[in-house]
Amino acid sequence: MTKNSVKEFLERKNIEISAKRYGIDALSAMAQGLFCSLLIGTIINTIGTQFHIGFLTNPVCTIGGADYTVGGLAVAMTGPAMAIAIGYALKCPPLVLFSLATVGFAANGLGGAGGPLAVLIVAIIAAEFGKAVCGETRVDILVVPLVTIGLGVALSAWWAPGLGAAAMKIGNLIMWATELRP
Repeated sequence: MTKNSVKEFLERKNIEISAKRYGIDALSAMAQGLFCSLLIGTIINTIGTQFHIGFLTNPVCTIGGADYTVGGLAVAMTGPAMAIAIGYALKCPPLVLFSLATVGFAANGLGGAGGPLAVLIVAIIAAEFGKAVCGETRVDILVVPLVTIGLGVALSAWWAPGLGAAAMKIGNLIMWATELRP
């Protein structure tokens, strides 16, 4: 492929490699996904606890042996919500967008407390590769989710624990610096 044909391919697939696209658009959308899941779930749990609202404090379902409250369900979907929000900001086609739910779940779960950083990086890469293959075959219904989920889960297994640990170290460094000079 020549430089121009690569550029044309990226333009045709709406893949824009830029600081604005990844550092502003994707990160802003990820923050909205985080708010609509983790933060809202925490708020719901707090309201239920503070005001003794049984519907909000009692489990509403059991999945895999774990009981979930309304807020707990929202919190459990943090990774998928962030990844789908990132995909939305990157203008992913539906098959890529829906496949990002699995990618976000894997990256957030494997990233531990630093999961959001893992979700950001892994979801961007998986989304862009999913966009690249979308529309290139007659069997997109199989190929697009396989590429998006396969790459996203593989990168999650490979990178998320390290990204999560790095995010925790940076957080600890910030806390240490704050203790030195509040």
